[in-house]
Amino acid sequence: MSTHPNTILSSVFGYAQFRAGQEEVIKQLLAGRDCLTIMPTGSGKSLCYQIPALALPGYAIVISPLIALMQDQVEQLDALGVSAAYLNSTLNFAQQEDILTQLNHGELKILYIAPEKLLQSHFLDKISNFPPSLIAIDEAHCVSQWGHDFRPDYAQLGILKQQFPRSPIIALTATADAATQNDIIQLLGLSEAYHYVGSFDRPNIRYIQQEKFRPLSQLEQYIKQKKNQSGIVYCTSRKRVEEVNEYLQRHNFRSAAYHAGLTLDERNWAQGAWLKDDLEIIVATVAFGMGINKPDVRYVIHYDIPRSIENYYQETGRAGRDGLDSEAILLYEYADADRVRWMINQNENIQRAEVESHKFASMTALAESETCRRLVLLNYFGEQKDKACNNCDICLNPLKNMMVC
Repeated sequence: MSTHPNTILSSVFGYAQFRAGQEEVIKQLLAGRDCLTIMPTGSGKSLCYQIPALALPGYAIVISPLIALMQDQVEQLDALGVSAAYLNSTLNFAQQEDILTQLNHGELKILYIAPEKLLQSHFLDKISNFPPSLIAIDEAHCVSQWGHDFRPDYAQLGILKQQFPRSPIIALTATADAATQNDIIQLLGLSEAYHYVGSFDRPNIRYIQQEKFRPLSQLEQYIKQKKNQSGIVYCTSRKRVEEVNEYLQRHNFRSAAYHAGLTLDERNWAQGAWLKDDLEIIVATVAFGMGINKPDVRYVIHYDIPRSIENYYQETGRAGRDGLDSEAILLYEYADADRVRWMINQNENIQRAEVESHKFASMTALAESETCRRLVLLNYFGEQKDKACNNCDICLNPLKNMMVC
């Protein structure tokens, strides 16, 4: 196999040309430089480390927070003829040892691994004898307490730079404000990293907000217009997910619930049926969606207001990954905002509660804005634009802010 990135792009992945930012990030990694890469959902972040992993000798480690995401990525790579595997809690000791043997013998190119597994001292000791040629940290916002999905295991990944000083590290995420980006660089020790931030604009997504007054009826009327189209409905609690899903099923919609209270088999069935279009709608908590690669999602509905703009952006970004027109619907009422504030204030970690309060204040400002939603969204991420988008509820109907049902 050729090790030239363009050849790998076409021969392995079947693409004729790179998307914005990919080629330069890959070039920097192949030159041995660390990278911080901020690319929106659906922009092809995974190729930024998969292609260098195939171009470089040895193997690459990819740190991923979700078992389902690892399995999905490995299945896709296997189908393309790339030798890949994952290490997580679903494998027994013998299976894990077999994967380590394959690594040692040069039989694997990409290993996906959970952060808690990677950080075990005996694992680091073993692979120190055959260190990776590249380390990718996916969903890197999890490193930072400023991030919307902080995870303590991720915060410890700074030791990798000390353990493998010759292995370039790429940290990737779709959603990180300036404070989170600075935190990622500092905590991972990426002091001289190449820093790429792509555009956060998804012009094919129409942002619509509706006053929440009869939400189940509003939901039903909207989805009726989207018959046989694929969509996601996000709710803030497991109880709300079950209530909404039961309502949709009673009204003959092909839907399923997805939340962390369900068994792994139940979640896998729901996700698989939705991906195969056996279901129209997934009703879910934030537990659903990370790494899901379904291009034809036509709408994402937030039944409840998200806790942060990062959450909102990441979740709405699961719509329209095929570039076709799609919609992001937010149902909003002040009582929901009061409930979220109360929940945030219950956090015994005062510092974390302050971060979440700050982020939620930005989210409510977006929800209550009387100017172009897209401008508010983009400006939050530091992408300064002053021209209205003409594809949000404010721009399309400035006098009457409501969704047409």
